[in-house]
Amino acid sequence: MAKETTHRAEELKALGWSTDEVNRYAELWDYRQRWGAINLEREDRQFLRKAESVLPEIVKQKHSVRKSIQEKSYYRWLRFYLDSMDEAESKFDLLEGERGVWAILLEEELRLLDYYKPVLGLPDTLKAKGLLSVRESLAKSAEGLGAESSKEYSYDFESPIELLKSKEATTWKPLRESLGSQPNPYLVLSARAIIGFRSKVRSKLTPLIREILPSLKDTELSEPLDDWQPE
Repeated sequence: MAKETTHRAEELKALGWSTDEVNRYAELWDYRQRWGAINLEREDRQFLRKAESVLPEIVKQKHSVRKSIQEKSYYRWLRFYLDSMDEAESKFDLLEGERGVWAILLEEELRLLDYYKPVLGLPDTLKAKGLLSVRESLAKSAEGLGAESSKEYSYDFESPIELLKSKEATTWKPLRESLGSQPNPYLVLSARAIIGFRSKVRSKLTPLIREILPSLKDTELSEPLDDWQPE
């Protein structure tokens, strides 16, 4: 039981103890604090023990629970966009196994966050801005796979955030910088092309995530196995 910092006479009163009993408890408690229980009469010590035995246990204050990686704002931002892309792709005429380039990029980044579990506090999220150009570069590299390996659709990267802002307050930004009046191409890869592209994304992002996020500077985790997936 946690130690009291003051007597609990009011609690005894609420339990139905008489005014004389409550006052006696308070006086004996104060005396014990000043001079110690050894200086109390045996009868007084027994009275204090009886009083304290009926008082409810003081619950120690719980330490704040650290948020899981899935609860962190940066992770939820990526997940928010991936869910939006899933919804968009459900309306495309895709064949089995086909997947959007940007969805693959987010899947792989989220997979690494699930594996390494960085703190994702301000230092991490500031450094994570460096991934903006990396995502763009990787997405651009998929364009060279050829028409037989890809299809092009349209996806507005700003609309999901604008819709969210109309419903609730958020500080999230669009996943990509504004393209202005330019089209919003959304490249979808064939099941066969995905294998090579996903491998390329992993080889680029895995060491980079560990390098740029400060909270992973001293991680002892090795790279995840190819078949590793979060539970």
